[in-house]
Amino acid sequence: MSYKMFTAMVTPYDADLQINLDMAGELAQYLIDRGTDGIVVSGTTGESPVLSKSEKLQLFRQVKAVVGDQAEVWAGTGSYNTQETIELSREAEKLGMNGLLLVVPYYNKPSQEGLYQHYKTIAASVSLPIMLYNIPGRTGINMLPETVARLAEFDNVVALKESTGIMDQMSALKNILPEKVAIYSGDDSQTLPMLSLGAQGVVSIASHLVGPQIKQMLDAFALGDVKGAQSMHNHLFAMFKGLFITTNPVPVKQALSLIGIKVGGVRLPMCDANEGEINQLKQLLNNYGLL
Repeated sequence: MSYKMFTAMVTPYDADLQINLDMAGELAQYLIDRGTDGIVVSGTTGESPVLSKSEKLQLFRQVKAVVGDQAEVWAGTGSYNTQETIELSREAEKLGMNGLLLVVPYYNKPSQEGLYQHYKTIAASVSLPIMLYNIPGRTGINMLPETVARLAEFDNVVALKESTGIMDQMSALKNILPEKVAIYSGDDSQTLPMLSLGAQGVVSIASHLVGPQIKQMLDAFALGDVKGAQSMHNHLFAMFKGLFITTNPVPVKQALSLIGIKVGGVRLPMCDANEGEINQLKQLLNNYGLL
């Protein structure tokens, strides 16, 4: 069995915090060259809440044009507005995206039935493959395994990005979901534990910086070299945690800029890394021979 490494790609900006489409294409190619099997455009790491619909569509079009068939390109079209999600998802489908990443609606905290109806309505409105995205720390609500299982009845619900960090929930998911639903770790530091419980890869942030090493960990596990996978996980652990010294994607964008990949800053209400955080990131990059 082979395991997939997706990258939740940051959105590059210019000095005026306008989307840098040329850099978006360059970054996508850079990630593919370093082992990424798929790119998620305009996920929460891509600052989707502060991108306009027009900007998202420009990003989808640009990245798909550059990537072509080299890797999968998934569109982050989820929001807390079901109808807007449907409209954007249909536009992404027209642009030839490979799939949709749909985050659990944030802020409005729907019930489990509300979550089911939200995703059911979207799944019936598009034909693209759908990856559900459960991240309670950002959305304020945990989509339970029973709800995911109900949604798995739809043919185009094919994956789940699971970011609870709760291994018992991962086990419950594996016991209740059909084989056609692939579970991906949504947290780099949880990838190896989740692989041991049946996950099929990761939607990574750290792959912006250590993609080949993460791929090496996944390949080692696939070959049954558990000790090799553990060794690489332990080696990468400081990187996994260091990219969360402040709110994602602030650290990873700063780290990319430090190594010469100029992806720009972040839009308000987030703000750029402070001097202390920059110094921590410099030390982290030095420790991995990246600076």
